[in-house]
Amino acid sequence: MKSNGVAEKQVEEKSTGRARGIDRVIALMEHLHSRRAPTRIADIARDTGTPRSTMYELVNTLVEARWLELRDGEGTVYFGPAMHYYGSDYLDSVDLIRKARVEVAHIAETVGETAQFCTLEGDKYLVVLNEPGRRMFRISSEIGIKVPIPWTASGRLLVDHLAADEILRFIPSADFVLPDGRRIAEDEFLEDIRRARTQGYVRTTALVDRFTTCLAAPVRDPAGRCIATICFVVPADTTEEAQQAMIDTLKASAERLSPGR
Repeated sequence: MKSNGVAEKQVEEKSTGRARGIDRVIALMEHLHSRRAPTRIADIARDTGTPRSTMYELVNTLVEARWLELRDGEGTVYFGPAMHYYGSDYLDSVDLIRKARVEVAHIAETVGETAQFCTLEGDKYLVVLNEPGRRMFRISSEIGIKVPIPWTASGRLLVDHLAADEILRFIPSADFVLPDGRRIAEDEFLEDIRRARTQGYVRTTALVDRFTTCLAAPVRDPAGRCIATICFVVPADTTEEAQQAMIDTLKASAERLSPGR
């Protein structure tokens, strides 16, 4: 008969193995999301540090569940149809996002420019919804990709409930460096936040892309905290008159989306 100590150790090992398996599934999903393209199973195993045999076993299980699907004869895999259904269920279950889907589509069609609905995930900015405008050359950001807060107009609203010292502790120092190597001065960033809170919107130009301007307005909860933003991404040479009209549209749209306000 096994001693209690041996039995407890076996339970612990099974629990640890199960947790490790879940961690590997999460790593697999995150890897595909970051690549945003079908990827060879062997490459996923290498990049996530998972034994190849284990990765093939996980993939086979997830393919059977339709979470993943094999894309060609080269051993590449990508998200399957079940993931779309789950994602759609999630979007429909969140009242704010459900309303935002309608709002974003409406203003993109009405104004003709790319419209987005954005929020925070951890200490990063995230595009939740994106509706391209009518231009042949479309400016857009990818849904679900995490971006440093200082790189965005919306980021200046999403942290405006924090004190200056809290903001600087919350945002990693490296996130103030733009992709081209320019560094956003922290005092200027804090002034942008103060001004945006006063104006009720924010406008930035030539941050990640030197040829674009982003206009954003805050969606606030009943306590006044910015919980999301709605924004336009437009060419930097858009006239001031047109930009002002878009700002008015965004502020009205954000007010409609703000719960209990």
